[in-house]
Amino acid sequence: MTLAFATANAQRGETVQLPMGGSVTFEATEDARLADARLIFSALPHGASAEWVARARAAGAPVVDLSHDHRIGNGASTGIPYGLTELNRAAVRSADCVANPGCYPTSALIPLIPLLEDGLIAPGGTVHIASASGVTGAGLSPRLDLLFGEVTENYRAYGVMNAHRHLKEMRALVHELGADLDLLFTPHLLPVARGILSTLTIPLARPLPELLAPWRSRYAGERFIEVVEGLPELRHVQHRNVVRLAVRPVEGVRTPTIQVFSAIDNLMKGAAGQAMQNANLMLGLDEAAGLPA
Repeated sequence: MTLAFATANAQRGETVQLPMGGSVTFEATEDARLADARLIFSALPHGASAEWVARARAAGAPVVDLSHDHRIGNGASTGIPYGLTELNRAAVRSADCVANPGCYPTSALIPLIPLLEDGLIAPGGTVHIASASGVTGAGLSPRLDLLFGEVTENYRAYGVMNAHRHLKEMRALVHELGADLDLLFTPHLLPVARGILSTLTIPLARPLPELLAPWRSRYAGERFIEVVEGLPELRHVQHRNVVRLAVRPVEGVRTPTIQVFSAIDNLMKGAAGQAMQNANLMLGLDEAAGLPA
């Protein structure tokens, strides 16, 4: 791939050096030559992306939309698949627009999918999801609460009371897969640049005779899913387009319960990496092209 253009209204006219060499000069969004692109990545703010996605599609360019504007649970448009690649690969391959999932949902739904598909979660149960993210998950806009002096040597919860915006797409996918359960999601802010570690506490409908079997079976052959024995850490996944997960039984509770631990790089599998995965499929390329595994 080569870059046709890059837009950033707040940085229009600025030239930045790319980490792998070369540079790019940002132009205004309204000056973008949409018809010049074979595919467009839209990372515009939530609420602003939908208009430009429509313009790009009208110009004949397929789009990977990284905003929540077209995601399930957020007023998704008919015919725009939810780009959790390992779940919707066939739909992504034939789409002219894909809604890239959020970072927290990727870290939570990849572990849940095998259990949801096989009816292994206790009906009416509550899945507790505690996730901790690096500060890059908050985006580029300067904020007082994300200054170095506020974040370093600190750890805090936010988006509490089960009200974080990413719950919409998590709940929507759980509903699509026909499960009867509640999600209780609490995000936390880590004093690191990148990465998400999620701990899911899951009541089971029945015990698992082989603890890792649902994940090893469902994700057999998946190049970007790692089912491992040892607990995942952020350093295992940073700068890699992978979900790394492990499972442990929970002792001392009456209902059979497990904990699933998953780690991702929020800027890779949680955002741009997964967007690239989807783009490769849409363009008929090898799904892993250009992606570090």
